[in-house]
Amino acid sequence: MTGAKFEKLVEIMSTLRGPSGCPWDKEQTFDTLKPMMVEETYEVLEAIDNKDFEHLSEELGDVLLHVVFQAQMGKEAAKFDIDSVIDGICAKLIRRHPHVFAGETAGSADDVLKNWDVIKAAEKEEKAQKVQKVRGGAPAKESILDGIPGKLPALHEAHQISSRVARVGFDWPGMDGVFKKLQEEVHELHEAIAGKQQDEIEDEVGDLLFVIVNIARKLKLDSESALKRANRKFKTRFQHMEARLASSGKSLDETSLEEMENLWDRAKQETDPR
Repeated sequence: MTGAKFEKLVEIMSTLRGPSGCPWDKEQTFDTLKPMMVEETYEVLEAIDNKDFEHLSEELGDVLLHVVFQAQMGKEAAKFDIDSVIDGICAKLIRRHPHVFAGETAGSADDVLKNWDVIKAAEKEEKAQKVQKVRGGAPAKESILDGIPGKLPALHEAHQISSRVARVGFDWPGMDGVFKKLQEEVHELHEAIAGKQQDEIEDEVGDLLFVIVNIARKLKLDSESALKRANRKFKTRFQHMEARLASSGKSLDETSLEEMENLWDRAKQETDPR
């Protein structure tokens, strides 16, 4: 039934973009859909964070709609279609999992990632050689950092960059080295603040954040998810504090810092699920 249902979705999208379809759907372009695709992706992440699996199913459907939507536009432009999208990802999955489909071995998830990078690099080299034959001249030098989207959120981009270089051995051997680097960056930030040079301060704050992302990576955590969790926790506690004040007829403007700190401590105790 899955194939028939998917074909129905493709058919619906074709109708919506057709002569008698929806005016809104027909006027969309790849560019107009970009912000909506980003929004739908974040809604998927929020549903995962909330363990709301009914909502997750709905949001994954919205993401799937965008895939079919853009494939339909690609078909109309005679560039690609949903079949080429599916064929491409199926071929890539088989090619990049030789330990599953080609009799090779991979002892751990880290081995899989290393093999993935080797295969991916070989694919890029092959593409570069094809381009060289068409255009002439020397092939462009490939970097292991190529292909990381520049529009990724900064924390995700930092995670991707550090993960890639770690796979070729450019990494701290253990957590002690990362924490030493963290202390070094904190010291450098203090110095930059003392020097009152805004560019240097921004650089050092960025360096500090990059080290924090590496700490999360080495602990096998996603820094974006960790920060989102901290944001939700802070909001819950602060709103609890506001409610406490409102119930006593006071506002934040009428409350001293000491009183707010006491209310914050109570909020931590009363909202902490552990």
